[in-house]
Amino acid sequence: MQAEQKTIFVVVDPNDEKHVALERALTTARLRNPQPRLVIFVAVDGEAVDTRASNDHLFRDEFWFRDQIRTPLEEAGLDYELQVCWSSDWQGAIIQESKRYSAELVYLPVHAKTSRRFTFTESKWQVLKQARCPVVLIRPGAKDNRKVVLATVNYQAQKAGQRELNRLISSQANYFAERYDAELHLVNAYLDSMLYPDRGALAKLADKTGVPTHRIHVKQGYTNEVVADIASEIDADLVVMGTLNQYGATGSLLRGNTAERVIGSLDTDVMVCNEFSHA
Repeated sequence: MQAEQKTIFVVVDPNDEKHVALERALTTARLRNPQPRLVIFVAVDGEAVDTRASNDHLFRDEFWFRDQIRTPLEEAGLDYELQVCWSSDWQGAIIQESKRYSAELVYLPVHAKTSRRFTFTESKWQVLKQARCPVVLIRPGAKDNRKVVLATVNYQAQKAGQRELNRLISSQANYFAERYDAELHLVNAYLDSMLYPDRGALAKLADKTGVPTHRIHVKQGYTNEVVADIASEIDADLVVMGTLNQYGATGSLLRGNTAERVIGSLDTDVMVCNEFSHA
């Protein structure tokens, strides 16, 4: 029995010269069987883009749509739908429409670092926190393979929400590793040496997740540094992590310093799961 065709929601900003999310979708779609359907969502992130009329990149004609979007998709033989959005609520439109299409993933382009410190707009952070499926941050220059997947988990989690997020990250990482026939690894960082799991705990975890112990990496240090080191060591193509939907005193979503540091420390594509994510 053939597996059900899934949908990937691909965000394209017409202001960009290079459409990294679309390029990655074209490549990774060929690795899947059956190939996913693509929804190409063309919209401008007003928080990150100069939206004044003097910005020539905001004027795109029918030839741009033909050359940049339709022709590559048709030459690849992929099933797709093109949607153009002019809502000023960029992040809200992505969340709403990806849910309406029952998307399996959202591919969100991330611009190259302009300084040593990684910066992330509030609008993109809202997408990560509220999307109803995992969001894959597509990095310029990152590998488009999907042969090694690294999932970041916290074995020392005490709160129910954190333990549930661990379960979600592990299940999502396993699901997509199977879809791409990839090798799955798990990584856990800890600061207190008293929290290092014993050999019996690791064996139990390996049995529970199906990941052999030699692919479970437990290392002392800050989470962002440990994840970056292991990702480089195993040559990961995709890192899967999670973020909790925590709210501040004003009712606004907290960005999550650890998540932001982990994303900023990596040059690979990063899949972010939240409590709404589902396989």
